[in-house]
Amino acid sequence: MNKFIPALLLFLVAFSSPNFAQQTAELTLREAVEYAIENNPQTKNARLEVFVSKATQKEYTAPGLPQITGSYNLDYNPKIPVVFLPNQPPFGDPTNPSDVIPARFGVSYSSGLGINLSQMIFDGSFFVGLRAAKTLQELTQYDLGKAENDVIESVKKAYFGVLVNQERIRLAQANLARIDSLVKETKALYEAGFVEKIDVSRVQVQRNNTLTQYQRSLTAWEVSKELLKLQMGMPLDVDILISESLIELNPKDQLPELLSIEGTTRVELNQINTQLEMSRLDLKNNTVQYMPSIDFNANFRRQGAGNTMETVFSSDNWFSSSLLGVSMQIPIFDGLSKSARIQRNRVQINQLENQRNFLTESIKNEIYSAKANLQNDLSILEVQEENLSLAKEVYDIATIKYREGVGSNLEVVEADADLIQAEINYLGALYDGLVSKVNLEKALGLLKADLNN
Repeated sequence: MNKFIPALLLFLVAFSSPNFAQQTAELTLREAVEYAIENNPQTKNARLEVFVSKATQKEYTAPGLPQITGSYNLDYNPKIPVVFLPNQPPFGDPTNPSDVIPARFGVSYSSGLGINLSQMIFDGSFFVGLRAAKTLQELTQYDLGKAENDVIESVKKAYFGVLVNQERIRLAQANLARIDSLVKETKALYEAGFVEKIDVSRVQVQRNNTLTQYQRSLTAWEVSKELLKLQMGMPLDVDILISESLIELNPKDQLPELLSIEGTTRVELNQINTQLEMSRLDLKNNTVQYMPSIDFNANFRRQGAGNTMETVFSSDNWFSSSLLGVSMQIPIFDGLSKSARIQRNRVQINQLENQRNFLTESIKNEIYSAKANLQNDLSILEVQEENLSLAKEVYDIATIKYREGVGSNLEVVEADADLIQAEINYLGALYDGLVSKVNLEKALGLLKADLNN
């Protein structure tokens, strides 16, 4: 799947206009979802968090590698420190009445250059930290998957909302054309003296109601497009053009198969299982801190000194020193802080296990409810399809009777109102079915799988 196709399509369409006055993106549902996965702030931040976890893993690895530091110093002593010696025989000074002799040991200038090396030999927390960093990276991957699922769900529902409003506009236009024709015919009959003024007024009222419905559909369509662009992370100054229809996106032959699927492991379960692993590693980290840590240390240093700045850098005044050693840190008593952290870890693990058990049961209930709702919406959709067909038939019969003079104007108006209501009910049922399909795909953990098909 090429995730950059929607973005490329957007720019190709946008800049195909010579005056660049209006950018337009023609999108299918798949392209809208792919664009949203790449550009929605929620998924973008989740991908950045994956990079953060990779950097964190490197950070946890660093203490296990050699730690090397260099040092340099250049010091000047305006006053050389005084060291007091006892004024006692056989090295005392009889001419000095004090019982101490002040002596200055040192030079005015000193300099040094050194390098230090330390290498961890054993630290239980380090190895636990490495596993925790890897687990954290897995958790951020699951978080990314959860963010993508949320975006797919919201974009699909927003996309369906645009389609519903587009279809309402199309039906409202057809209804306006039909009622305008009826208004024209009724006025002609009134002028010919075959109908009363009330018949013209009745049709005109119906025409005004239909026009109001059309204007509301236009407003709802614009609002739904803005919502879709917001969910996609698309600039709001870009116009959206959708060529798909609701019926094309609702293949009934796929729904029985979807209803028979038991589902896959939800990303939410993977998240909480990974959080459990993190808590167990935290518990292990606090436990291994009772063990000693061992480090190897080494350093090499060159030092020089002189009474003047010129002599301090003389090679004759510089000398070398070095050190090799092993150090061990043994924890003895920390005020029971590690014990308290261990107790906290165990409680947190119990809490997460309770959450996992509840989530498992909640997912089962969500799947059951989603399947029941989809089946119910499919039944309602079949009824609304039949009602729409019957409403069209009733309107056609009422119109024929009216034109032949054996029916009333009131029958035609009522039949037109019933037809409009049937169309609205049918579109609502179609939208509810699509939303229920998305809810079931989410419950089964198939939102991304459906995208990859």
